[in-house]
Parts: sequence; C-alpha cells; structure tokens
Amino acid sequence: LCFQPDSTQATASRMLNFNVPHIKNSTGEPVWKVLIYDRFGQDIISPLLSVKELRDMGITLHLLLHSDRDPIPDVPAVYFVMPTEENIDRMCQDLRNQLYESYYLNFISAISRSKLEDIANAALAASAVTQVAKVFDQYLNFITLEDDMFVLCNQNKELVSYRAINRPDITDTEMETVMDTIVDSLFCFFVTLGAVPIIRCSRGTAAEMVAVKLDKKLRENLRDARNSLFTGDTLGAGQFRSFKFQIYILSLETLERDFHLNRVNLEESSGVENSPAGARPKRKNKKSYDLTPVDKFWQKHKGSPFPEVAESVQQELESYRAQEDEVKRLKSIMGLEGEDEGAISMLSDNTAKLTSAVSSLPELLEKKRLIDLHTNVATAVLEHIKARKLDVYFEYEEKIMSKTTLDKSLLDIISDPDAGTPEDKMRLFLIYYISTQQAPSEADLEQYKKALTDAGCNLNPLQYIKQWKAFTKMASAPASYGSTTTKPMGLLSRVMNTGSQFVMEGVKNLVLKQQNLPVTRILDNLMEMKSNPETDDYRYFDPKMLRGNDSSVPRNKNPFQEAIVFVVGGGNYIEYQNLVDYIKGKQGKHILYGCSELFNATQFIKQLSQLGQK
Repeated sequence: LCFQPDSTQATASRMLNFNVPHIKNSTGEPVWKVLIYDRFGQDIISPLLSVKELRDMGITLHLLLHSDRDPIPDVPAVYFVMPTEENIDRMCQDLRNQLYESYYLNFISAISRSKLEDIANAALAASAVTQVAKVFDQYLNFITLEDDMFVLCNQNKELVSYRAINRPDITDTEMETVMDTIVDSLFCFFVTLGAVPIIRCSRGTAAEMVAVKLDKKLRENLRDARNSLFTGDTLGAGQFRSFKFQIYILSLETLERDFHLNRVNLEESSGVENSPAGARPKRKNKKSYDLTPVDKFWQKHKGSPFPEVAESVQQELESYRAQEDEVKRLKSIMGLEGEDEGAISMLSDNTAKLTSAVSSLPELLEKKRLIDLHTNVATAVLEHIKARKLDVYFEYEEKIMSKTTLDKSLLDIISDPDAGTPEDKMRLFLIYYISTQQAPSEADLEQYKKALTDAGCNLNPLQYIKQWKAFTKMASAPASYGSTTTKPMGLLSRVMNTGSQFVMEGVKNLVLKQQNLPVTRILDNLMEMKSNPETDDYRYFDPKMLRGNDSSVPRNKNPFQEAIVFVVGGGNYIEYQNLVDYIKGKQGKHILYGCSELFNATQFIKQLSQLGQK
C-alpha cells in the first residue's frame, strides 16, 4: 500500500490541468482557463489550493456556477460540481449560450447515466458536442482539512449531523438517505486513497448501518473487475464507532470562535476609545485568518496546549525583533563617513551581511505577518479565557471526570454569577451528569435545574441527555481517567502591549493531562489485536472476501500499521489531537481521522438543545 494522505490535493491539481499531469503552452506557461464550481466544489478546493496556487495552474477566474457569468469564448472552462438536477440544467444552459471555448466537466460524485444523457442532448442541440472535451467522475465528495484529517461536507452538513441521526421522529426512509449520503462520501474517500479497508464497527449503532452499506458498495465495485476503481492493497482497520459525549463538551472547545475549512473568524478588541463623555468600552472587530500548511508555526503548534502556544509566540516575536534590530544596525553602519579607518573596516566587513539581510527582507516581512496573525489569534483566545474564567471551569471538568473532590460544590459553581456563561454552566453540569455512575436523586436534580434556570441556562440539552442516559443505561466516563493535582492559578497579569507583543503568565492549569480518550483506546485495541470487552464484539467486514461473513472474529491476526478512524455523528479537534499524540509513540504506524461533521462544544450543545425540544 502506498499511503498518500495528500492524494486529494494531487487529484484536484490533476483535474485543474485537464486531468493530465502537466499541460503548458509553447511559451512554457500554463494553459489559461476558468474554474466553475458550486458551493460543494468551492469547499473542497479552498483548503487544498490557495489563490496563488490556482493562478500558477492557469486559473485566471474562479466563479460560482449559479452566478451571473459573461461569455469568454476563447478560454476553456473546467467545471467542478455535484451532479444535481439544478447544476446539470445550468451546465446545459452554458452549452446553449456558448460561454466558453471548451468544457471539461468534472463531477464531485458519480453522475447517473440519465443525467449524462441530458448533457449529451443539450450539447447536440447547441452544436457543441466537439467542445465538450472531457467528462470525469472525480470521487472527491469530502473535504480534506489536514494531511491526516477529513470531513464529509460543509454545505448541508445538518443532513448528516448528530441531530439528524438521533431525531426521534426520523423515518426509515430519511435514515436511509442519511446513511447513503455518508456512505457515498466514504466511498469517494477510499477511491481517492486507492485502498480497500477492513471495517470494524460496534453493533446496534448508526456506525453499523454505515459499515454494512459501505461493505456492500465496496464489494459490488470490486466484483466488476473491468470497471473496479481500486488497484491498491488492503488498508488497516477502518474504525467506525458510536458516540462518546464528554469529548465534545470540554471547555477548551467552547471558545467563541468559528473555525471551519481552515479559516478562523474571531472578534478582537480594538482598544479603549476616548470621547467627551469619557472612555468608552473596547469595540469588537471581526477578523478572519487563514491557517495553511505553509504556516510552519501553525503546523508545529496546532495541537499544543495553550500556554506553550503563548510562550512560542513570544519566542517568535523576540527572534523577529532580533533580526529586525540587526538590519537596522547594519543600515546605520552603512551610513558612516568613510574617513575613519575603523569605520571603513567595519563598513567593508558588514557590506556582505547587509546584502544578505536586505535579500531576506521579504522572508522577514512574511515572518512578521505570521507572528501578527498568531499573536492576534492567541490574544483573542486569551480574552475569552479571562472573561469566562475557563481555566477554572477546565479544572472543575478535569476533577469531575477523574472523580476528584471539588474545592467548591457544583451547586455553588453554577450559582456564581461572576464565573462563566450560561452555556459554560450547562456544559459543566452535563459532564457531571454523564460522568457520575449514580444519577442524582429527583430532589437534587430539581435543585440543580433551578440553579441552572436562575443562571439563564436552557434546560433542553439536559432533557435530551437524561433520556439518552436512561435509554443506554450507561455512563461514558473513562474508567481510568486518572487523578489530577492541578491547582487553580491566576490566568495572567499581563496580556499585551502595543504592536505585536504578546505576554502571558499563569495558565499552566490549561495543559491537558496525557491520557487516551475513548476513541483512542478503541483504536489501540483494534490495531494491536488486543482482547478487550469494549471491542471484542465489534463486527468485522472484509470487502475483498468473495462472501460476506457476519463475524466479530478477525481473520487477520497481525497488528495493523495503518488505520482510518471515522466518527459517525460528528468529531472534534480534541479527539483528533489525542489520536495524533497516540500515534507519535508508535513507530511506523499511520492514522487518518474523519467525521461526518466537525464541531465544537457550542455547536454540539445546540444540537442537543434541538433534540431536547422533541
């Protein structure tokens, strides 16, 4: 197996080069063309290729399919869209209007024969048959966020959300549609990866429904030897699992930021304004930042604890200032009068250094831009931690899950008007309610509910979790979460000065304790072929076997080196990072992480609230 997590980008790049490795004109430049995509195609391409990279490939314009577009009759067009009825109609309209010189039609998922015939008829009617150069099924119906991380969709993600799967009023037909949507994206993922997985899943869950359908779809494709989309060897155990609650509710995932498709949107303070009436409060400005693979600081620290990030930002800032001061010093030396022998000697010695320093100015300016970016992001995050006392909540959550005695009673914490938002209080109580083996008595629960209501909390999430826990008759707290001796500390005494400076102190209690979360423990059991009650009954599918076999006994007894973890119902960065940390200590092993949608605690609790209304 050639394990290539970057195969998505390679496929997208090849598509933009007319589905061949490289095409250039007689001058050695790329062939100029326009890219036409729908919202799905836009979401897939934007994390993979920057505007500059698109331009380097000859993409002069990139436009939405359903926008108003003027004819460009001497330029080829590359289409990248879902094969929906609406999109096909608009593409046929483009053919009739003779918008472009030639048409390269690329479909995100496989197009049906009937829709393909619609395009053919439109091309025939418009006398544009020779202009339709190529038609491709790209099998790219998923979004790659990292080399080792993907999600199914951003558009219409509510269709495959946790809420959609767990709605009490969902019909069998609707559930089939949800499962088929997930399976189609996963099938595209494995086609792009070029590998057929062995599938393991727990029984009696939505994950099992996905696994059964995916096994069938893979098996049917492999049976057609002439048209099979797979040429690779088998991959390690693809893990499909049911839902674990605590991971999604941890406080560090609730910072009020919107992070999707590798872009973070933040509210930043603009400082204090002076007016005749006195100083006004700080205004909030909304800023967006792209976090890309070429950003070395992001790649190095995207999974680091926040205190380490803050310290690294400060070190980067000091390093930049040292380089900046050196350039200024050399410029000053170059301005010395040439009559002084010492000055002349110093001038000669430093000419080469100055030349080198000036040539590195573009790199230095880019470094400053990235430092400013990460300083602003870290500062905005820090303001949220301070305002909501998230370091204190983080400590309480750690203690609740590790069964450690709290310094204050949970009721007192919820009733404290100066600590946390209503959502923070609700999240803390949900963690307590899920983690405790013995549910609180009805009298105690009523007391908690009154305190939560008085704090402004919406009780719908609790209503749903109460029903869920009664139904499953289980608590999903890790049995060996560990104890913590973390003590609360003041968050910081200084935040920032003017410019890019970022200074931070006293947040060591925000460092996560190293431990395997539930999904990591499950994966470890399956990859290492360990016998464990948690995974012994997991179903086993091998699509390469001629006959399916409903068995939980693996045929392959050797440990796996490669695995894909896919979470039906939604995933998050804490779970992903825990897997990344786990695999660092496993030489030669590789993991990819995927989920039907990626959300933080705020988004997840919103879904619980919607379910609790039913």
